[in-house]
Amino acid sequence: MKKLVFATNNAHKLAEVKAILEPAYKIISLADLDFFDDIEETALTLEGNALLKAQFIYDKFGLDCFADDTGLEVEALGGEPGVFSARYAGEQRKSCDNMEKVLKLLEPKSNRSASFRTVIALIKDGQTISFEGKIEGTIAMQPRGESGFGYDPIFVPTDYLVSFAQLNAEEKNAISHRALAVQKLVEYLQKTK
Repeated sequence: MKKLVFATNNAHKLAEVKAILEPAYKIISLADLDFFDDIEETALTLEGNALLKAQFIYDKFGLDCFADDTGLEVEALGGEPGVFSARYAGEQRKSCDNMEKVLKLLEPKSNRSASFRTVIALIKDGQTISFEGKIEGTIAMQPRGESGFGYDPIFVPTDYLVSFAQLNAEEKNAISHRALAVQKLVEYLQKTK
Protein backbone atom coordinates (compact mmCIF):
# COMPACT_ATOMS: atom_id res chain seq x y z
CA MET A 1 0.00 0.00 0.00
CA LYS A 2 1.35 3.42 -0.95
CA LYS A 3 1.92 5.92 1.83
CA LEU A 4 1.24 9.64 1.74
CA VAL A 5 1.70 12.22 4.45
CA PHE A 6 -1.22 14.59 4.99
CA ALA A 7 0.43 17.71 6.43
CA THR A 8 -2.20 18.57 9.03
CA ASN A 9 -2.75 18.36 12.77
CA ASN A 10 -6.49 18.94 12.29
CA ALA A 11 -8.20 15.71 13.37
CA HIS A 12 -11.45 16.62 11.56
CA LYS A 13 -9.68 17.17 8.24
CA LEU A 14 -7.66 13.99 8.73
CA ALA A 15 -10.78 11.89 9.33
CA GLU A 16 -12.50 13.35 6.26
CA VAL A 17 -9.54 12.67 4.00
CA LYS A 18 -8.87 9.17 5.37
CA ALA A 19 -12.52 8.26 4.71
CA ILE A 20 -12.03 9.22 1.07
CA LEU A 21 -8.47 8.00 0.34
CA GLU A 22 -8.08 4.83 2.39
CA PRO A 23 -7.63 1.91 1.76
CA ALA A 24 -6.05 2.83 -1.61
CA TYR A 25 -3.44 4.87 0.28
CA LYS A 26 -2.14 4.70 3.82
CA ILE A 27 -2.48 8.26 5.10
CA ILE A 28 0.20 9.29 7.56
CA SER A 29 -0.61 12.24 9.79
CA LEU A 30 1.84 14.70 11.27
CA ALA A 31 1.10 13.11 14.65
CA ASP A 32 2.29 9.77 13.20
CA LEU A 33 5.57 11.56 12.42
CA ASP A 34 5.63 12.96 15.97
CA PHE A 35 5.40 16.49 14.52
CA PHE A 36 3.06 18.82 16.40
CA ASP A 37 4.43 22.27 15.52
CA ASP A 38 2.31 24.80 13.67
CA ILE A 39 3.53 25.49 10.16
CA GLU A 40 3.13 29.22 9.66
CA GLU A 41 0.63 30.14 6.98
CA THR A 42 2.17 33.37 5.71
CA ALA A 43 0.99 33.27 2.08
CA LEU A 44 -1.81 35.54 0.91
CA THR A 45 -3.60 32.82 -1.06
CA LEU A 46 -5.02 29.37 -0.29
CA GLU A 47 -2.73 27.94 -2.98
CA GLY A 48 0.31 29.57 -1.37
CA ASN A 49 -0.47 28.28 2.12
CA ALA A 50 -1.14 24.73 0.90
CA LEU A 51 2.21 24.71 -0.90
CA LEU A 52 4.06 26.22 2.09
CA LYS A 53 2.85 23.41 4.36
CA ALA A 54 3.50 20.62 1.86
CA GLN A 55 6.98 21.94 1.02
CA PHE A 56 7.91 22.29 4.69
CA ILE A 57 7.01 18.66 5.47
CA TYR A 58 8.54 17.34 2.25
CA ASP A 59 11.82 19.14 2.99
CA LYS A 60 11.86 18.06 6.66
CA PHE A 61 10.94 14.38 6.25
CA GLY A 62 11.67 13.62 2.58
CA LEU A 63 8.27 11.92 2.19
CA ASP A 64 5.65 12.41 -0.51
CA CYS A 65 2.98 14.55 1.03
CA PHE A 66 0.07 16.86 0.48
CA ALA A 67 -1.41 19.77 2.39
CA ASP A 68 -4.56 21.78 2.02
CA ASP A 69 -5.85 25.21 2.80
CA THR A 70 -9.53 26.04 2.87
CA GLY A 71 -11.39 29.30 2.90
CA LEU A 72 -14.95 30.47 3.21
CA GLU A 73 -15.51 33.19 0.61
CA VAL A 74 -18.53 35.41 1.25
CA GLU A 75 -19.61 37.49 -1.73
CA ALA A 76 -21.01 40.46 0.22
CA LEU A 77 -17.77 40.64 2.23
CA GLY A 78 -15.60 40.92 -0.88
CA GLY A 79 -14.49 37.29 -0.64
CA GLU A 80 -13.61 37.44 3.06
CA PRO A 81 -12.68 35.68 5.23
CA GLY A 82 -10.94 33.69 2.46
CA VAL A 83 -7.32 32.88 3.26
CA PHE A 84 -7.85 34.29 6.78
CA SER A 85 -10.80 31.97 7.57
CA ALA A 86 -9.17 30.17 10.50
CA ARG A 87 -8.17 33.38 12.28
CA TYR A 88 -10.85 35.78 11.00
CA ALA A 89 -11.87 36.88 14.50
CA GLY A 90 -8.35 36.73 15.93
CA GLU A 91 -5.32 34.56 16.57
CA GLN A 92 -7.25 32.41 19.07
CA ARG A 93 -8.72 30.64 15.98
CA LYS A 94 -12.10 29.91 17.57
CA SER A 95 -14.80 28.73 15.17
CA CYS A 96 -17.61 30.25 17.25
CA ASP A 97 -15.92 33.68 17.17
CA ASN A 98 -15.27 33.42 13.43
CA MET A 99 -18.89 32.50 12.69
CA GLU A 100 -20.16 35.27 14.95
CA LYS A 101 -18.04 37.83 13.08
CA VAL A 102 -19.33 36.69 9.67
CA LEU A 103 -22.95 36.75 10.86
CA LYS A 104 -22.52 40.22 12.41
CA LEU A 105 -20.96 41.65 9.24
CA LEU A 106 -23.79 40.17 7.14
CA GLU A 107 -26.61 41.57 9.32
CA PRO A 108 -27.21 44.66 7.15
CA LYS A 109 -26.73 42.78 3.87
CA SER A 110 -29.29 40.89 1.77
CA ASN A 111 -26.75 38.97 -0.32
CA ARG A 112 -25.73 35.86 1.64
CA SER A 113 -24.04 34.01 -1.24
CA ALA A 114 -20.84 32.23 -0.33
CA SER A 115 -18.56 29.45 -1.42
CA PHE A 116 -16.17 27.10 0.31
CA ARG A 117 -12.91 26.49 -1.53
CA THR A 118 -10.15 23.99 -0.80
CA VAL A 119 -6.78 23.88 -2.52
CA ILE A 120 -4.54 20.84 -2.13
CA ALA A 121 -0.83 20.96 -2.94
CA LEU A 122 0.77 17.56 -3.58
CA ILE A 123 4.50 16.95 -3.69
CA LYS A 124 5.19 13.48 -5.09
CA ASP A 125 8.52 12.28 -6.44
CA GLY A 126 9.75 15.88 -6.27
CA GLN A 127 6.92 17.17 -8.51
CA THR A 128 4.31 19.67 -7.30
CA ILE A 129 0.72 19.80 -8.47
CA SER A 130 -2.39 21.53 -7.11
CA PHE A 131 -6.06 20.55 -7.02
CA GLU A 132 -9.07 22.71 -6.21
CA GLY A 133 -12.55 21.93 -4.95
CA LYS A 134 -15.29 24.51 -4.62
CA ILE A 135 -18.91 24.41 -3.53
CA GLU A 136 -21.43 27.23 -3.71
CA GLY A 137 -24.03 28.01 -1.07
CA THR A 138 -25.39 30.63 1.29
CA ILE A 139 -24.77 31.76 4.84
CA ALA A 140 -27.55 30.82 7.26
CA MET A 141 -29.03 33.41 9.62
CA GLN A 142 -27.67 31.50 12.62
CA PRO A 143 -25.58 28.37 13.29
CA ARG A 144 -27.46 25.08 12.78
CA GLY A 145 -26.32 21.54 13.50
CA GLU A 146 -23.74 19.78 15.64
CA SER A 147 -21.60 17.93 13.08
CA GLY A 148 -18.60 19.14 11.13
CA PHE A 149 -16.26 21.91 12.20
CA GLY A 150 -15.24 25.47 11.38
CA TYR A 151 -17.94 27.36 9.49
CA ASP A 152 -20.04 24.22 8.79
CA PRO A 153 -22.96 25.31 11.03
CA ILE A 154 -23.56 28.50 8.99
CA PHE A 155 -22.87 27.20 5.45
CA VAL A 156 -25.87 25.86 3.52
CA PRO A 157 -24.83 24.24 0.22
CA THR A 158 -26.83 25.12 -2.91
CA ASP A 159 -29.90 22.86 -3.38
CA TYR A 160 -29.88 21.90 0.31
CA LEU A 161 -32.09 23.11 3.15
CA VAL A 162 -29.62 22.14 5.87
CA SER A 163 -26.15 23.33 6.84
CA PHE A 164 -22.98 21.26 6.46
CA ALA A 165 -23.18 20.69 10.24
CA GLN A 166 -26.61 19.05 9.82
CA LEU A 167 -25.29 16.49 7.34
CA ASN A 168 -23.63 13.30 8.49
CA ALA A 169 -19.98 12.74 7.56
CA GLU A 170 -20.84 10.51 4.60
CA GLU A 171 -23.31 13.03 3.16
CA LYS A 172 -20.86 15.91 3.58
CA ASN A 173 -17.95 13.93 2.12
CA ALA A 174 -20.01 13.27 -0.99
CA ILE A 175 -20.37 16.97 -1.87
CA SER A 176 -17.89 19.10 0.10
CA HIS A 177 -15.18 21.36 -1.28
CA ARG A 178 -12.54 19.19 0.38
CA ALA A 179 -14.09 16.02 -1.07
CA LEU A 180 -14.05 17.55 -4.56
CA ALA A 181 -10.38 18.52 -4.22
CA VAL A 182 -9.48 15.12 -2.74
CA GLN A 183 -11.33 13.38 -5.60
CA LYS A 184 -9.11 15.23 -8.09
CA LEU A 185 -6.08 14.19 -6.03
CA VAL A 186 -7.25 10.54 -6.11
CA GLU A 187 -7.78 10.61 -9.87
CA TYR A 188 -4.29 12.02 -10.34
CA LEU A 189 -2.73 9.42 -8.00
CA GLN A 190 -4.50 6.58 -9.82
CA LYS A 191 -3.16 7.80 -13.16
CA THR A 192 0.40 8.12 -11.88
CA LYS A 193 0.75 4.88 -9.87
